[in-house]
Amino acid sequence: MAQGYGFGKTILFNEHFVVHGIPAIASAINQKTIATVEPSDGEGISLIDERNATKGYKEEKLDQQRESLERIMKAVGISTTQKPIRLTLGGDLIAASGLGASAASCVAIARALSEHFNLGFSDEKINSIAYEGEKGYHGTPSGIDNTAATYGGLIWFKKGTPNVIEQIKIQRPVEIVIGNTGLVADTKAAVARIKDRKEKYPEKYREIFRKAENLAYKARAALEACDLEYVGRLMTENHNLLQAAEVSCKELDHLVDLAMTRGALGAKMTGGGLGGNMIALTPGEVLQEKVAGAMENEGFEVIRTKIGI
Repeated sequence: MAQGYGFGKTILFNEHFVVHGIPAIASAINQKTIATVEPSDGEGISLIDERNATKGYKEEKLDQQRESLERIMKAVGISTTQKPIRLTLGGDLIAASGLGASAASCVAIARALSEHFNLGFSDEKINSIAYEGEKGYHGTPSGIDNTAATYGGLIWFKKGTPNVIEQIKIQRPVEIVIGNTGLVADTKAAVARIKDRKEKYPEKYREIFRKAENLAYKARAALEACDLEYVGRLMTENHNLLQAAEVSCKELDHLVDLAMTRGALGAKMTGGGLGGNMIALTPGEVLQEKVAGAMENEGFEVIRTKIGI
């Protein structure tokens, strides 16, 4: 039985804007998706998805998942007609919008396929295969999710030819809380919304993008200096820009406000928006527990994890 893994991720700064060439910062989190591949007596690929998930997530993403798998197999260059396989997805990463679940699965699948068919793919090749798989979920992905899922750590990412990918070093991992709205987000729709509105309101979005770019450089410097209070303020400012770009929602805004009233240094939506998850910067286990507990008391699911692992 061959096995592969992909890290979950959270975007600290500039989801959506990264699609348009603005630098973004993402971090892997402790949780992973694990894919296993083994020979099958059936035909082609038998997919078994055993991941824990937000209600409705796997059902709503099923068509996208199938397209993604087709793209991955094409990129790998292997036909399972003569060599059928059983592909199983598991691990401790919840399949939910905003956690990089699709990218984590794409990376995990690519690694498992590489091992099963003795292909010896490098991380760079795994990342490129996962990017092709991400197209099934996101249409035109930025590439930041699959990069974080492949390499782990804290990543500076700027889309281009080629993409700029740099590791950001911080003094120590920092506790965060990820709050789940319980709503399944359609990232394709959110990406298309910004594209359409950018064309309709070019001046407004030009100013949003300008502020987001300046913010990214400030955030990188603050992270490297471990100035967490400033990082937190910039996260909240970034959420305001994403609100202005109309990819947040009332549930995300509520969780952001709740985290801030309980002492989080900063909070924002993370990922595609229009549902999904948000993150709160909560250095230290005491503050992390205070913020997480407040969300759980209102019935929201949370993840206690760290960035910069």
